[in-house]
Amino acid sequence: MQHDSIATANSAVKDKEPAPTGTQTLLRGLGVVQAVASGARDLKEIARIIGTTRSTTHRLASCLVEERYLRVLPQVGYLLGPKLIELGFQAREEVPLAILARPYLDELSALTGDTVHLAVREGDEVLYLHKNPGRNGPEMRSRVGHRMPLARTGIGKALMIDCTLDEWQRLYQTSLPVDGKATLWPQYQEQSWEQFLQRMQEYVAGGYAFDLEDNEPSIRCVAAPVRDASNLIVAGISIASTLPYMPLEKMAELIPLIKKTAARLSAELGARP
Repeated sequence: MQHDSIATANSAVKDKEPAPTGTQTLLRGLGVVQAVASGARDLKEIARIIGTTRSTTHRLASCLVEERYLRVLPQVGYLLGPKLIELGFQAREEVPLAILARPYLDELSALTGDTVHLAVREGDEVLYLHKNPGRNGPEMRSRVGHRMPLARTGIGKALMIDCTLDEWQRLYQTSLPVDGKATLWPQYQEQSWEQFLQRMQEYVAGGYAFDLEDNEPSIRCVAAPVRDASNLIVAGISIASTLPYMPLEKMAELIPLIKKTAARLSAELGARP
C-alpha cells in the first residue's frame, strides 16, 4: 500500500506542469499572442494551440492583457491589444521604406539586369524613392525625387489598383494635356479611356500593371503594388527597360517575379498573404 501511495505521488508530480520561467515563459507568451492573432478567442482554444494547461494559459493571457498586448471584449473574447498597434506603427516609422526595400530591389536588379524602381503615391503623382539603374539599354530619365502622373506609368497604375472607377477616370483625365488633344508621343494619344479602363481591370485581376510606352517612347515596365499590415497599397515596385530588352513575352515572364518580390516586401510591412 505504501509503495502504491509513493508511486501515485510520483505520478502526480510528473503530471503537474512546472511553472514556466525565463525563455520558456517568453516563448509561451509570444505563442499566446500568435494564437490570438490567428483567431483563437478563448482560453481553451489558446491552450490547445500552444500546448499548455488552462491555468498556465490564463496566467499568461492575464499578464498580456494587463500590459495591453491583448484585450478582452465581452461576448467576443481575446483580441490583439493597443500596445501591439503602437509598436507596429513605431516599427514602421523606425525603418524608412527605401531602406527596407533595398535588398529586394538589389535582388531584382541582379536577376534581371533591368532598371528597378520603388515609388509611392503623392496626390495624383508617382514619387520615385529609389532607382537601381539597369545594365540593359540606355539610362532612363527617371530619378529619385522625380514625379509623374499616376496614370502615365506602370508603377503608378500598380498604385491605382485599389482605386474606384471614378478615381481611375479622374486620374486618367488629369494625366491628359490641358487641351485634351496633343500629346508628347503618339502611343499615349492612342489610348482612349475605354482602353485604359480595360487594362486597369486586367491589372486588378492579375495583381500587376504594365507600362506599354505610356510614359516614354520605347520604355516598358512591369510593376506590382506593395501593401502594409492594413492591406492598403503603400508603394509600388517596377522592372523597366527599353523596348528591345522588354518584349511582351519577357514582360509576361516577369509578372510572377515582381509579384513575389512585392509580396515579400509587403510581409516586411506586416501584410498577410
